Amino acid sequence: MNDYRSVSVEDRRVAPKEPGYRSARRAASTPPGDLPPRSHRSGGGDGNGKMRILAWVSIGATTLMVAGSLTGYTLYRDAVGEINKKPLTTEIINPRPPDTGALNVLLVGSDTRAGDGNAKYGQQLARTADAGGKRTDTMILMHISPNRDEAKLVSFPRDSMVEIPRCKNESTKQEMPPRRDMINAAYNSGGIACTVSTLETLTGIRINHFVEVDFSGFKNIVDSLGGIEICLKSGVNDKASKLTLPPGKSLLDGEQALGFVRLRKYGDGSDIQRIRRQQLFLTKVVQKATSSDLLTDPLKLTGFIKAAAKSVTMDPDLADDTEQLIQIAQSAQKMTAGGVKFITIPWAPDPEDANRVVWKEPDASELFNAIKSDTEVAAPEASASAGTKPKVTIKPEQVQVQVLNGTTTFGKAREVADMLSKQGFKVTQVGNYQAADGKSQPTTQIRYAKRTPTGADYAGVLAGMVTPKPAPAAGKITPTSAEAYTSPVPLPSAGAKAKGTPVIQLIVGADFEAVKVTKLPDSVNNSTISADQKNVCT
Repeated sequence: MNDYRSVSVEDRRVAPKEPGYRSARRAASTPPGDLPPRSHRSGGGDGNGKMRILAWVSIGATTLMVAGSLTGYTLYRDAVGEINKKPLTTEIINPRPPDTGALNVLLVGSDTRAGDGNAKYGQQLARTADAGGKRTDTMILMHISPNRDEAKLVSFPRDSMVEIPRCKNESTKQEMPPRRDMINAAYNSGGIACTVSTLETLTGIRINHFVEVDFSGFKNIVDSLGGIEICLKSGVNDKASKLTLPPGKSLLDGEQALGFVRLRKYGDGSDIQRIRRQQLFLTKVVQKATSSDLLTDPLKLTGFIKAAAKSVTMDPDLADDTEQLIQIAQSAQKMTAGGVKFITIPWAPDPEDANRVVWKEPDASELFNAIKSDTEVAAPEASASAGTKPKVTIKPEQVQVQVLNGTTTFGKAREVADMLSKQGFKVTQVGNYQAADGKSQPTTQIRYAKRTPTGADYAGVLAGMVTPKPAPAAGKITPTSAEAYTSPVPLPSAGAKAKGTPVIQLIVGADFEAVKVTKLPDSVNNSTISADQKNVCT
């Protein structure tokens, strides 16, 4: 939660929450809303456009499997009949976040030992664990922007200690009570449905689809690309991962690549460092796949799809929706390696166990809010004055805001003011605005002075950062109370204040959801790797 510096005129009636780590007892997310109607298009277009679905490859090795499978549906539907399907929505028993129209896919690298191609890995685990030793070391939430030209892939360390909600046991179908455990325990006992439900509850993000890839699938991906080159600072000789490599550059085949991404006894041996190696490996996959002749050789591509399909499991809503896959294929043409970012969730050592981690707050929530608020297709900026060209070019740093709490939730004005301040807005005051009946204002309002020529332009910048988006209105209201606000973060200079710069009022109503996050914390930026990054030794 946000760091409250004081409790004064605005909302003295409740104790502020301290910043820290994500609560192990976070409440379940809001109930699901109705799905928006899907717009279908025909699968037309030239072969090159369809082939560019492999821009999905930019999302990394696991997603390359998705890419190949989706391409198979658009080009070679007869080659993907063996894709495994597993229901998702019917197995989730917790309330789900609303569907925002964004595309969020959970990617899971399954360590199942079931099947001939996987049985040789970890025979002891296969003999002792349930479901053939099914586990996961890799869990990534893939968020595709509404414009389909950018992707964020958020990795969750398997050593993360979180609150797992009630779930069905995947084998017995018996309900398991909530518990605090490592995040991958949700997959071990409850399968993909419990994993999705856990992440939705923790993040508030609706997960639309999932894709599981097992050992054989991963190896097939790498071999289909002719191997992946990596660079090591020091050599590796690890029996557990069956990997021996010299320092410097090496070209890994599928078997070696599997050992590399699962390697633990290297560097400091931490799960965090292993995730970073995985992310750097995926950047190499991105670079090679987007330049590979696989993209333009139908025979190679068909062979890849046939070999890979047996190792993929998807939800039927994704696997069976040919029209959606075609739309994704067409829109994926804009995806480039530079638009793909690999992010590790901000973390800190677990105070209860130094060998485990917890998600750092409020940084993790700000990352989740950035994903949740990325729901609109970008359009040219426009003034709040309908049908007119903006009179000025305005940045958030130039917008002065008075934030008023129009709800009965105490502390709301300061909470929202902190959100705005972190995004660069200059909050001047916080206070209250109470109706005569003492009830909450049903909707959030943005108001500017009637006689201010540029008021609508400044109000429009603020409106574009609030969800749901209010329509700015002329005419300000008189606050019940107000006091000066001090930002918890240093604000960038906006230059000399222009004469007549208006103060915009934001009256927070009961429908307020969030301030859009466009500026992420340093802990997020420092753990982000771009897929076009090159010449990095790990």
